[in-house]
Amino acid sequence: MNATVRNITLWVVLILVAYMVFRFFSGPFVADLEVQETRFYDLLDKDRIASVVITPSESGYQITGKLRDASPGTQDSFKTFILKDEALPGQMREAGIEVTSKPPDEGTYLVTLLSWAPMLLIIGVWIFFMRQMQSGGNRAMSFGKSKAKLISGQGKKVTFNDVAGIDEAKDELNEIIEFLREPQKFQRLGGRIPKGVLLMGPPGTGKTLLARAIAGEANVPFFSISGSDFVEMFVGVGASRVRDLFEQGKKNAPCIVFIDEIDAVGRHRGAGLGGGHDEREQTLNQLLVEMDGFEANEGVILLAATNRPDVLDPALLRPGRFDRRVVVSLPDIRGREGILRVHTRKIPLNKDVDVEVLARGTPGFSGADLANLANEAALIAAGKERKDVTMVDFESAKDKVMLGTERRSLILSDEEKRNTAYHEAGHALAAFLLPEADPLHKVTIIPRGMALGVTMQLPVDDRHTYTREYILAGIAVALGGRIAEELFLDHMTTGAGSDLIKSTDMARRMICEYGMSEALGPLTFGHKSEEIFLGRDFQQIREFSEDTSQRIDREVQRIVKEQYARVRTLLEENRPAVVAVAEALLLREILDLEQISILVRGEELPPLASKTEPKSNEEDQTGMAARDKSPEKEKSAHTPLSGPVEQPG
Repeated sequence: MNATVRNITLWVVLILVAYMVFRFFSGPFVADLEVQETRFYDLLDKDRIASVVITPSESGYQITGKLRDASPGTQDSFKTFILKDEALPGQMREAGIEVTSKPPDEGTYLVTLLSWAPMLLIIGVWIFFMRQMQSGGNRAMSFGKSKAKLISGQGKKVTFNDVAGIDEAKDELNEIIEFLREPQKFQRLGGRIPKGVLLMGPPGTGKTLLARAIAGEANVPFFSISGSDFVEMFVGVGASRVRDLFEQGKKNAPCIVFIDEIDAVGRHRGAGLGGGHDEREQTLNQLLVEMDGFEANEGVILLAATNRPDVLDPALLRPGRFDRRVVVSLPDIRGREGILRVHTRKIPLNKDVDVEVLARGTPGFSGADLANLANEAALIAAGKERKDVTMVDFESAKDKVMLGTERRSLILSDEEKRNTAYHEAGHALAAFLLPEADPLHKVTIIPRGMALGVTMQLPVDDRHTYTREYILAGIAVALGGRIAEELFLDHMTTGAGSDLIKSTDMARRMICEYGMSEALGPLTFGHKSEEIFLGRDFQQIREFSEDTSQRIDREVQRIVKEQYARVRTLLEENRPAVVAVAEALLLREILDLEQISILVRGEELPPLASKTEPKSNEEDQTGMAARDKSPEKEKSAHTPLSGPVEQPG
């Protein structure tokens, strides 16, 4: 409100100044004709004077007047000074002249002030702008000031009750808050407050949300700034803002300073391309000095967040600067359940919604993914004009988040649809019959995103390590689609491209990363070198001979071919089941685990309730994995091995 009033006042002043300057300089200025006393009496005798204004003074009269019958193009006004003559006013009235008396000095000060008004206004506006340029905030000359925002205690607060799934991180940060509230509790035994806490973890896991919760829990000033706010086009601005930030912190100590995405200024020094002075390094040097330099910053705790701790400078990570590193990882099944409960507090849920089932069906989802899932479910339910959100809405939202919107407008030929059905049936039977693989959940041939068909496997529990048998089963399931095409349709299609990429990659990682090859032994081959400046994998370093490279290729080929033969035998032995699943998919488009179990036993499925409208994928349950016609666009999986959780078809 104050800023709005200032802006309105400024514009009003500018308009007034412009108007007065225009009035001051616009129009011709014609001075009155100066006449002598004799000339005045001559005009009076000739009856040339029409009217006069008399201003008496101690020595005489100041007279201004208008002339009668003035010639065109000549001045018709005059002014003169006549010595004291008491009879002069009466004489002029007798001559029929309009005489007006004016008190002495009337309006002198006002006229003087008005004459100086434009100049005073111009000087005032100039002073106003100069003060604006030299003051703080986001104004023109304040680029050296910190842009940190002070989070006040007013407004809606985020507390630890709004954060779920990362209990260990909350416990560590709770200790920081307790130290700020009761420092004597820890200092009595010689402990000191940590100078810095680094939150690190994958994107979307809740690092910034944790910082907001700390701001809501701690009864101390909380400054928030982004790492990119230190970077500016002017040299030295970043370092200046760091100094100003910590000066504000010292004035408000004890306090917390939060820097989000600190890798924007904290990257490893000496990584610039092309040499020369790096402004970012100067900012980092100033940050290092402020955190733990010659001067102590008692009571200022630096809280930072990043998802790239590997690119940070070692000097920034050492104890004394960042004393604690809090890992905010992807939530497990209990964490996902807690996060879903937090994000569904304000959503009216139907009785059929089972949050535990949803949590089990979303392995690898981050907190942001789960928040998006809950929001999408609410939007879907609102679009259908429901009073609450059902389990069907959540499952449909999960499919949409993982694979994209259904493409029912995509027209597939009968041949292509039949090929997709047998391809997905091959995946489904391989997953159903291999005990080492994750359990099958459902299969569909409804196109979604870039996928023409999808086979979904639902793991029983979160996996953190993988056995050799589990990985081999994943390779086998990935090859099931191609094998079904060969056995039942006598041709191959490009639909298996992403399957082949996945199976080959899993086999190579078994050999080169996990040492699971009997021929090559428990060794790793090659490692990736990261270019810190680019912030990503830059090149693959080979530390083995050409002969070893050929042996690796042969071993990859052997593993893939063995699983290919294994699945081929499995599908040949279960030909009736593959045909039954494929034909049922052509008719129903979606099959769940129970229906597939009935078909594998050789039994008949119950007839469809209605054929007026094909069953939508939104009316089924849980998410899937894509059969992608464009392998390079395959959605990356959440699990480290791209696991059979999302099996491309």
